Amino acid sequence: MRAIMLALAPIAAAGLLLAGTANAAEPFTLTSSAFKDGTMLARKNAGAIKANPNCVGENVSPPLAWSNVPAGTVSFALLMTDPEGRAGLGVDHWIAYGIPASVTGFAEGETSQPSEKYVGGIGTQKQSIYLGPCTPPGTTPHHYTFVLIATDLDAKALPPGLTRTELLEKLTGHTKGAAGLVGLFKNPL
Repeated sequence: MRAIMLALAPIAAAGLLLAGTANAAEPFTLTSSAFKDGTMLARKNAGAIKANPNCVGENVSPPLAWSNVPAGTVSFALLMTDPEGRAGLGVDHWIAYGIPASVTGFAEGETSQPSEKYVGGIGTQKQSIYLGPCTPPGTTPHHYTFVLIATDLDAKALPPGLTRTELLEKLTGHTKGAAGLVGLFKNPL
């Protein structure tokens, strides 16, 4: 009996090592070097629409990076939404997709303009690039949610100009996982 247990010990140990390795896999994450999840965005990240007095910033998109991408990912979609905007109806600040799996992030300000790294969708304000917070003064901080969706779609599979609803319909059945990050913003005026 002891000989059998000694013979099975390496197999059991290998099984434990494999199980430990599987459990040790790091989760798919979205981060920013400019703010931590649940903390304030900088004023420069706020929108800069001159006709809107709630837009008090420079419209500089924050840097974003992601890691531990799900297996089978071919491209990404990235959404930035303010669920409290428009008195709870929400505002889609940025819709981007067709981001190749080889891209692992965006530098500060990079998505404040068109780029070959992503296909621009159409947000609530009819823009196809990053639009920073335009929170009304006197309100509590709004939650600006960034959601990165890993997909199995080719980066060129979807046409430009999709709304959030249209994009989510096209992604149905093609997602591999998602990671999120929340930045807060309160109008300082």
